[in-house]
Amino acid sequence: MEMTSLNVSLPKALKEYVQAEVARGAYSTPSEYLRELIREDQKSRAQERLESALLEGLNSGPPVEISKGEWAKKRKRLQQRHRYRSGKAAGQDETPHHRPAGSRA
Repeated sequence: MEMTSLNVSLPKALKEYVQAEVARGAYSTPSEYLRELIREDQKSRAQERLESALLEGLNSGPPVEISKGEWAKKRKRLQQRHRYRSGKAAGQDETPHHRPAGSRA
């Protein structure tokens, strides 16, 4: 992963706190400490989005019965979409070469 720099201004008390965390051995550098805080924030926000989506689903109305066949079709479409998007991320052609009849991208 390519690293870049970011200068951060902190009040003295916060700077001393970060330095104390590094001194006690919890982190090897102040940068490592800040990276970990950012990662934890990213995880927390992803969890919030997931919980929001789950609540939206629960509140969307009565449950609908879906057969094993329908789940298999849905799984296949999601796998195809994932492969397609992974290919785009890797710089492959942006249009899929084969899309099964009736599927949506």
